[in-house]
Amino acid sequence: MILMVAALALAATMAIPVPAAEGPAVTIDSAVAEHGVVRLVGRFTGAYDVTLVVDGRRIERVRTKDDNADDSGSWSHEFDTGGLDGEVEIYAKATNAATRYGVWSAPVQIRVGDPAPRVGITEPADGARLTQPTPVRISASADARVVRVRINGGPWRRAAGAHGRFVTLINPGQYGDVMASIEAEVVGADGDTTRSATRYVALGKASPQRPAPHKQDRAIWMWEQASYNLVLNPGSRRLLETAVPEVTTLYLGVDTYAGRDLLEDARQELRDVLAWAHGRGMKVHATVAGGTRPPYLGALPRYRDRAVGEMERVLNYNLSSKPEERFDGINVDIEPYSLPWFGTAKPEVQIQWLDTLRAMIRRRDASGQPLLFGPAVPRWLDTSACCTGISYGGATRSMAEHIQAMSDYIAIMDYRDQALGSAGIVAHAATELAFAERIGKPLSVVVGVETLDIASSGDPSSITFREEGRTFMEAELGQVYQAFAASPAFAGVAMHHYDSIRALPTVWGPSAEFPPIPADSAPPSGVATPPVAMAFDHASVDLSYGRASDDTEVEAYEVHRSTEAGFTPGPETMAARARGLAHTDVGLLPGTTYHYRIVPVDVAGRRGPASAPVAVTTAATNLRPVVVRSMAVTRAGGVARVRLRVTDLRTGEPVAATVRGRFTLSAGRYVTVLAGADGWATADSETLKQSSGEVGFLVHRMSVPGGYWAAAYDRDRDITYRW
Repeated sequence: MILMVAALALAATMAIPVPAAEGPAVTIDSAVAEHGVVRLVGRFTGAYDVTLVVDGRRIERVRTKDDNADDSGSWSHEFDTGGLDGEVEIYAKATNAATRYGVWSAPVQIRVGDPAPRVGITEPADGARLTQPTPVRISASADARVVRVRINGGPWRRAAGAHGRFVTLINPGQYGDVMASIEAEVVGADGDTTRSATRYVALGKASPQRPAPHKQDRAIWMWEQASYNLVLNPGSRRLLETAVPEVTTLYLGVDTYAGRDLLEDARQELRDVLAWAHGRGMKVHATVAGGTRPPYLGALPRYRDRAVGEMERVLNYNLSSKPEERFDGINVDIEPYSLPWFGTAKPEVQIQWLDTLRAMIRRRDASGQPLLFGPAVPRWLDTSACCTGISYGGATRSMAEHIQAMSDYIAIMDYRDQALGSAGIVAHAATELAFAERIGKPLSVVVGVETLDIASSGDPSSITFREEGRTFMEAELGQVYQAFAASPAFAGVAMHHYDSIRALPTVWGPSAEFPPIPADSAPPSGVATPPVAMAFDHASVDLSYGRASDDTEVEAYEVHRSTEAGFTPGPETMAARARGLAHTDVGLLPGTTYHYRIVPVDVAGRRGPASAPVAVTTAATNLRPVVVRSMAVTRAGGVARVRLRVTDLRTGEPVAATVRGRFTLSAGRYVTVLAGADGWATADSETLKQSSGEVGFLVHRMSVPGGYWAAAYDRDRDITYRW
């Protein structure tokens, strides 16, 4: 394998100065390549939780050193280049200690081995009409071993040729009068496979179709942890019908997840779900991001082909399926404003984002598929300085107006917990609705609201209805409907997201009522594959495991942990409840062997059989473990108060520490408090609005010079106060 650090990016020992101390920063200082591994080192200041973004394909944690516990220090990582070819771009990314937003380094490029094999369709052209047998001509890398072609998702068939030129015939008479996708893929000399961009053609008398607007009230975002259940576990449909019967439109996450790909290797199951949804009168939009991880890189030119490829994956699925099994739209969640240079590089990134959206729309148009195209956009895209006065396509407008002009609809992430007032939902959506009316786009503005517990992120707790509950939310939404009732552009309200809606009670506290669940007759199965565990460092273990099934739905996977081999899972061994098929267990002890078993639990609370055990040993460290020894939550004067004590785990002696955390359930305020020499810390929530409720507190981070937070050994973590 050839492995080198590209000279254009970073020499092996070249240092990059840390930016001025006035702002948080993360840097990549050097990269040394050897034997298929690149050792990367860097620094961070005013930040924590450093990760590497590898070619927009994966995010990897790194090991950090912060001796003073002041959110500044160094990091290192040995990056395995396996599975990557050609030029690879790497960013370091961290979390701003003050705001909890992202901090990014300048990128580094490395070159790994040979470029991936190339393949492209040269004939027929996009939009061609084929009425008689026609050659499909393909250009491929000179070392291509196999070139295959498929039409409308059918079987792959081998193309004839050599020396980079291949051909096969397509006979329109085999397919009838339909729009068709033509895909090619190549297998290179080293076994790597690359797929071409798609060509779209009309066969026989087929004609492209245009999408027609439709109402989307209530729409709901369903991300992959839930969408894969809906597709792969038929009982999950009953849960959706029972728990959220008001839903009329699904924004269904279709990214790859836990090694599965709904659009490719679960097509029949996906077709069944879409036919079921349509039989209930629902519409289904595929939700895609930028084809990258994290998703917002898809707006950049380097990664645009991946964003367009995500669009094509949905289009090609549709063309391979019957009309009742097809998506009705595509909801696009590319959020490049999360990049820290989005504002400072104006208008470059803004125009790049628009170019990516336009490229995706052109692929929809080329395919002839009548899918509505609808980007999710933030509520401030029409007012923020970063997004106004953008010249594009011969017009100078806000980003909101540019995106509305080119798209069929927008879903505004209008995330506030009040309908009226200058900072309310109605005021934030009014400009977009007025513009849609002015340009004559009916049913083109969906107003999205938040129910997710987001207080540990960089956003204030005022953006979600999580604290207030469902009754308050519906009263506020009633005012939204009243305000927009006369607007032909208003398409309805969208909810973010399915799992959090199901967990949202009428109000927190003694009178809480949660959405109903369907009758459940049996416990879930065990996990399909036993857990795999890897120790990341002295305090954390990464776990993954196979999917379980249930007659309704597997709600969570209990992660059971013990230092004893052969243990039986019980309340005292439960370490966490994970919604998905992976979990990172944190706050462990160094040099300790832990045993894990996974127990699936369905929505009715029935437990399936425990998995086989897996053992793993954590690394060593000189840092001392500290814990929250005790914690109490009370309420007085209209606020909740938390009082907790930090101690040394081994000696029980008090420890001075910086504690960061947030109130939960009926409150959401994020606080930073200092535990003094006696270990005690106290903090108050925001003013509590509810006449009855429940409040808890969740520690998010803890900083101790010479120590680390052994969170797995905290006490009183689930303490709440109800009134």
